[in-house]
Amino acid sequence: MRRGRGLAPAGELDVGAAYSAHGPELYRFALRQLGDGGAAQDVVQEVFLRAWRAAGSFDPQLASLRTWLFAIARNVVVDEVRRLAVRPWQAQLAEPRADQLPARNGVDEQLVDAWVVEEALRRIAPDHRTAIVQTHLRGRPHDEVAAELGIPVGTLRSRVFYGLKSLRLAMEEMGVEP
Repeated sequence: MRRGRGLAPAGELDVGAAYSAHGPELYRFALRQLGDGGAAQDVVQEVFLRAWRAAGSFDPQLASLRTWLFAIARNVVVDEVRRLAVRPWQAQLAEPRADQLPARNGVDEQLVDAWVVEEALRRIAPDHRTAIVQTHLRGRPHDEVAAELGIPVGTLRSRVFYGLKSLRLAMEEMGVEP
């Protein structure tokens, strides 16, 4: 396995290096999503615990360490939100005043989602990637894209269909939950 940032030579996660490189950024992400410093610290701790436990499944050829950690963080934040929804009284115990909450505009979550999609797009065939980017991400009409690529519209639709299947599989391999 290649030695990457945050990885030990044997493929084990060097938690200290990974935390130094990505911990503060993960904390800010969790804080913006949850609005609670204590919960954000818990999320970061859980992210590195899960990463350490699943270090053997990390493959730097599939995704960068940063993307992998943010995908884990996204799942942990979702778990935390669900936990608070089931036990709302826990949030009231340490809930800050409304004027202390940071603005939550969803930008960080959108950024993480974009990183994950970008990593997954890199893993699919170039023809499929082009079809998805042009039709879904750029919103261009199928007939226009097909004409530009010099292929029948049916072929483009087929590439989009199979490309989306490949994209879904790539995201599942990266550990992203729907």
